[in-house]
Amino acid sequence: MNDAARPLARYSAWVRRGDFIFLSGVIAVDAAAGRVIRGFGDLPDGIGPTIGQTGEFSVDAKDGPILAQSWYVLDRIRATVEQAGGSMADVFKLVQYFKNLNDFPRYNAVRRQFFPGTPPVSTVVEVSAMMPSPDILIEVEATAWLPQKP
Repeated sequence: MNDAARPLARYSAWVRRGDFIFLSGVIAVDAAAGRVIRGFGDLPDGIGPTIGQTGEFSVDAKDGPILAQSWYVLDRIRATVEQAGGSMADVFKLVQYFKNLNDFPRYNAVRRQFFPGTPPVSTVVEVSAMMPSPDILIEVEATAWLPQKP
């Protein structure tokens, strides 16, 4: 199965320019299934507890959407960079767009799992809306340095 990010319209998911890989913004939409990731139930089995699922309905209903979308987006970035021949260690810059900056701490906890060492340089921005649905809480662009092999 190819878990790389897939565009929802007419644009490239990623392009290589020299030794750099530029990813388009990635959102939590499973394009193959045609659905927005809305909570822990939309993730592969076993992921929820690793990113903060508590089993308490009120907590999981509040934190689940941003935690699940954060994991999904970062996992698509991982798969896309791997498809290009690299790893998350090659990602050196992220631009993160949030509908609500109050979600940043929960996103950041998930991001630490994907970047356990030195994190990439980052820009964090709050925006009023994201496409294609009001249920989208976060979008992340990534840039990686991946030298071409001679």
